Amino acid sequence: MQLKADDVRLNWAGAVSLEFNKKGVMPWRIPHGIRTLYHSQLQEKAAVPAGVRLSFYSNTEIIRGQIANTPNDSQIDLYCDGEWITSYDLKNTNHFLFENLPDKQKLVELWLPQKSTFQLESLELSNGSTIKRYDDTQLRWITYGSSITQCAGAKSPSFTWPAIVARQNHFNLTCLGFGGQCHLDLMVARLIRDLPADFISICCGINIYGASSLGPRAFQQSIIGTILTIREGHPNIPIALISPIYSPTRENSKNAAGFTLAQMRNEVFQTVMILKEHNDENLFYFDGLTIFGPELNQYLPDQLHPNAEGYSYLAANFQRLVVNTLFGSSEN
Repeated sequence: MQLKADDVRLNWAGAVSLEFNKKGVMPWRIPHGIRTLYHSQLQEKAAVPAGVRLSFYSNTEIIRGQIANTPNDSQIDLYCDGEWITSYDLKNTNHFLFENLPDKQKLVELWLPQKSTFQLESLELSNGSTIKRYDDTQLRWITYGSSITQCAGAKSPSFTWPAIVARQNHFNLTCLGFGGQCHLDLMVARLIRDLPADFISICCGINIYGASSLGPRAFQQSIIGTILTIREGHPNIPIALISPIYSPTRENSKNAAGFTLAQMRNEVFQTVMILKEHNDENLFYFDGLTIFGPELNQYLPDQLHPNAEGYSYLAANFQRLVVNTLFGSSEN
């Protein structure tokens, strides 16, 4: 059975928008039609489908996909009924193939690359197989952050820390992790405001420190503006605001704007306290050092990004500190 990439029975869960062209379908993590309103460097990262899942119900025994581009050093992960089956290495190829799948009706989820673009031309399923659309009705979680949220260093797309947390809790994930591009852009705040959400987490600071894009005069005001903008669309849902994780070379070294990472953490904390004084009772602060602190330094090979094992520890701490605090038991 041949399916075009634009078949309505395919659900691109976690995508903000889809680009339809003569080559196929490409998922985006910003609205494609107005992408030029976003910074050009953010556009590049938003074209990478971190956290996006191509989902459907089928009894197919094979899934063969044709890709319009050749992803560089990336994988695609297959899950059936929530269970990991295998990963397919997309390096230097324009197709993927999964065979010998269970001959039963099942939820198929293909986790798309978290570090390269992906444009699907077509899918081929077993002859005579059925296909039905899957619409994810689980709790909707948006997480916004830097490369540490995009997780290019994870071993494969479904083992980024947001993916691990989402799978463990049955969250419907939208990952707005943009490598190098988490600068509290007003366009991103407006995007989060307008997306459906039941829970939002924001990890902010490290890109702002690295680029010195906001100094002591503007950083706190940008956080306040971001939260208040999001609150226009989501007045009462939980928002977790997380300060930067550990980075030993940046903790006490001032950047060009005069910030140390330690000072930025204090600014994030103080901002949450100010917003709580203005009656935001569903805004919560979490210290990044409790999510990934100096005790995990061995999993921080470049002193900035966790490695694949480090992301699993980050996920476990996010689960224990953030999810369990806001939702109670980790078993949903």
